Amino acid sequence: MTFRFDNSYARDLEGFYVDWPAAPVPAPRLLRLNRPLAEELGLDPDLLEREGAEIFSGRRLPEGAHPLAQAYAGHQFGGFSPQLGDGRALLIGEITDRAGRRRDLQLKGSGRTPFSRGADGKAALGPVLREYLVGEAMHGLGIPTTRALAAVATGEPLLRQEGERPGAILTRVAASHIRVGTFQFFAARSDIERVRRLADYAIARHYPELASAPEPYLAFYEAVAEAQAQLVARWMLVGFIHGVMNTDNMTISGETIDYGPCAFMEGYDPGTVFSSIDLQGRYAYGNQPYILAWNLARLGEALLPLLDADAERAADKANSVLETVGARYQGHWLAGMRAKLGLSGAEEGDARLAEDLLEAMRNQRADWTLTFRRLAEAVTDEGALRPLFRDPAALEAWLPRWRARLAPDAAERMRATNPIYIARNHRVEEALAAAHAGDLAPFDRLLEALADPFTERADRELFALPAPEGFDDSYRTFCGT
Repeated sequence: MTFRFDNSYARDLEGFYVDWPAAPVPAPRLLRLNRPLAEELGLDPDLLEREGAEIFSGRRLPEGAHPLAQAYAGHQFGGFSPQLGDGRALLIGEITDRAGRRRDLQLKGSGRTPFSRGADGKAALGPVLREYLVGEAMHGLGIPTTRALAAVATGEPLLRQEGERPGAILTRVAASHIRVGTFQFFAARSDIERVRRLADYAIARHYPELASAPEPYLAFYEAVAEAQAQLVARWMLVGFIHGVMNTDNMTISGETIDYGPCAFMEGYDPGTVFSSIDLQGRYAYGNQPYILAWNLARLGEALLPLLDADAERAADKANSVLETVGARYQGHWLAGMRAKLGLSGAEEGDARLAEDLLEAMRNQRADWTLTFRRLAEAVTDEGALRPLFRDPAALEAWLPRWRARLAPDAAERMRATNPIYIARNHRVEEALAAAHAGDLAPFDRLLEALADPFTERADRELFALPAPEGFDDSYRTFCGT
């Protein structure tokens, strides 16, 4: 099968990776193929249905593939690890999709690499299917994200903390896998020339218009800050919690990557944490904008030698970008919140209007997704909104202020902005449990709903309902390693 590989990372960045083969697997079986994505990539989905088990398990890589494990470092929960790298993933190559965009194809869970740090480098079925589901949920919501092209069962049992689990491999598609941590890897070794080469490559690949800028590396830093500020604002607007916002999980392209201990918040609480390893709440929902700025500061540190030969001037230039991050994020968040509330135009008091609603929601743990969705109905009938609040009186003072700001077509606009379906945690767990038992029908039904999250349908009603009372209080997600 023709993949039309053009592996620029392997060709242009020797020394940034280790060539490495996938580990053999005993009995690969294609579980699911993302046919729309395959077509978008210019691949033949019918042929992949027949041959995908061999290809996406790494047993038979197509002609032109160049499997490699990328090197990167990263701050994990605030502590710096100078060498992380693709411990259980292989970049098999890059292809150009039908729209002319370069896309990485990566096998995740394909076995140990030199960066594995003692782990087996493999992935269990549950985490693979979780990443497939949540990535497609984010894509359906219009949020930049890596996506799953395929999920393959390996036929190999894996031992995990919770017991024996079936093995699987995810094929991930990304604009690239260049991370903040990729820059940190070489900066930590004072290898300025390789930092420069990586920056030149990233500019050419993701921000080619900046190559002719008077200060291209400063412009690059600004572009990444803008892309990430917009991304995190969009996470916040749908109640998404990444769960592990380490610098090695922050892409230069502005795509969401690594759906490990991630989840969507239901009852609104800024302190919500689902990750089993985030014991201090560093990556709680409400902290994500602050971690955005913290991570961008780490990128700035790595880029300092490129910004100016004089250390003090370089720091001033980096700080000039960092000082804009809060305003960038707030601008994207407020624009998104105006759309979610159906407001007409922009007025100075809009941020306060949104914050007052959030305060009422927080005090009563109102469901994030349903509150905003039912606001569209409340344009003409408040009856659907009130049951979400234990004490509806909290809304009484707010609703007239909101109505005074509504656009003429507010309800229609709000339904196009506020989803009715998200990857609710109990539905994800139900789908994964059924998959472990050999039944992928619940996975498929949930995936279908998440692909079109703004269109309400009677046969999808269960996917709109919150988890049973108390479910999220004890719910925890895991990295899957």
